[in-house]
Amino acid sequence: MSYKPELLVTAASLEEISLLIEAGADAFVIGESRFGMRLPGEFSMDQIRAAKEIAGHKQVKIYVAVNNIMNNEVLESLDQYLKGLSDIGVDGLVFGDPSVVMAVRRLELQIPLHWNTEMTSTNYATANYWGKRGASRYVMARELNMEQIIDTREHTELQLQVQVHGMTNMYHSKRSLVQSYMDHQQTDNRIEDTSASRGLFLTEAERPGETYPIYEDSNGTHIMSSDDICMLETLNELMEVKIDSFKIEGLMKSPEYNAAVVNAYRKVIDTYLADPVNYQFEDEWLEPIKALQGENRELSFGFFFKEQVY
Repeated sequence: MSYKPELLVTAASLEEISLLIEAGADAFVIGESRFGMRLPGEFSMDQIRAAKEIAGHKQVKIYVAVNNIMNNEVLESLDQYLKGLSDIGVDGLVFGDPSVVMAVRRLELQIPLHWNTEMTSTNYATANYWGKRGASRYVMARELNMEQIIDTREHTELQLQVQVHGMTNMYHSKRSLVQSYMDHQQTDNRIEDTSASRGLFLTEAERPGETYPIYEDSNGTHIMSSDDICMLETLNELMEVKIDSFKIEGLMKSPEYNAAVVNAYRKVIDTYLADPVNYQFEDEWLEPIKALQGENRELSFGFFFKEQVY
């Protein structure tokens, strides 16, 4: 079977799904915050069904995030949720908690499982561990460099997913830290809206030019990176080692921005696959992204070419 990597995107609405399909997306991760973590939009069961219908006409896949930190209360409704997703025919579940695997087995559901904890997926032994327990895909940690990614590719048969664009999560707490801070300060200047759309950010006195988006939702407080990963220029290196899925994180980005990003990565993937030997990156492919990039957010290679110290 010839190699063709998947271009995977997040979306905030059914309208954005349609827009990003036209831009060249192959698959989407969607869901609802009761079961999924850090999602750009809230999709009810009916909306997930509608998304599957839209995507199915274009041979596009719909994955659902069930990667929240599961407590006993959530577990009470997990079986019913998974059965509903199975009835819709979603193409995969993104999970981090073993309770999801246990439920899928108990209910005898035939849904592919994508293991994703964002932090601890750092080695091929862990990939193979989850492969033996039913996972078909391993979502690699954002802090891994290229050498570590290649090493994992050489030691596992699982599909590998790598984030190639967008912001990453730096810190998460189940507590509402912004509101707790305001309570501690006993100030009348309260911030009523702490959602992702509010545009709150943190900054350090020593690094005045760097801003870290922060928001709160039903799952707690999330602090995001001050820059955006952008692997467009070196995507061919990941294709050379046959990474299966390239993830574009559209959280806290406009549909227009996400469409420009998807279109650019689609162009790079298709151009490379058409003639890998003579492939050359064209600087003009990056220009539409730069034109829409926030002025306080740099595009970077993340940890791909760094030695990470844990």
